[in-house]
Formats: sequence, structure tokens, C-alpha cells
Amino acid sequence: MPDIHIHREHQLGLPRARKLALAWAEQVEEKFDMACTIVEGDDCDTVEFTRTGVKGQLMVAPDHFELNAKLGFLLGAFSRSIEVEIIKNLDALLSGSPPPAKRSSKASTAVDDNAAPAPKAKAKSKPTDSKAGTKTAARKG
Repeated sequence: MPDIHIHREHQLGLPRARKLALAWAEQVEEKFDMACTIVEGDDCDTVEFTRTGVKGQLMVAPDHFELNAKLGFLLGAFSRSIEVEIIKNLDALLSGSPPPAKRSSKASTAVDDNAAPAPKAKAKSKPTDSKAGTKTAARKG
């Protein structure tokens, strides 16, 4: 089973780190259909997460986050891309920037009925093709 290990230092203290860990747990529950359980302790917390093919925990300390996950056989082939996605989301939370947008085919095809139509682009001509001796034009529309 492939393992993912991520360690991130921070200067947040435990109360703010707890808030970020809760936000992270909510993100992975929604985006990756994970089941998360938060276990609060005196000195650190643990966010346990699981779904088919993934099991792990995020340790939440006053000065660092430590994520350990085990991937099952089928997800093991994607361990690097999964790790990159987790790092992106965790780093976005730590930097205070919004997390990367959720990819959705619906979002790219959605049409706003109130939006003005986009202006049409004019066709631009390309230079003459010296080999064929013909002029080509780019068409958009």
C-alpha cells in the first residue's frame, strides 16, 4: 500500500490550527466524499479520515500539521497526484488564500441567462504559406 506523508510547520497556535483543520475536514468531506472524525486533545487534535481505498489522519499541533494516509491498491497508482492535491489544499488553507476551485463539468458548461453575449472575434489572416503559395485565414465562431 502506498503511503502519503506530509508535514507542514506553522505559527498559528492550537486554536487557529483547529479552525483550519475543521475547514480542511469539511473540504475533503465535500470534495472527496471522505468521512472525517475530529478527536480533540489537550495538546493536539487528530482528524481521522476514511473512504473506500483511503485511510489516514491529520495531526493538528500548535506548530505543525502532520498528515499520514494509506492508499489502497486501486488508488495507489494515483498516489502522486493525490498527494499533490492534498498539498495544494493544505497550503492554500495555511496561506489564507481560498482553496483551489472544485473541478466540475457543470461549471464549464453553465450559462448565465442574465449575462450579455460575448463579442465575436474577427478573423485574422495568417502570413502566406511560402511552400504552397496560398494565404490561409484563421476562423473563429
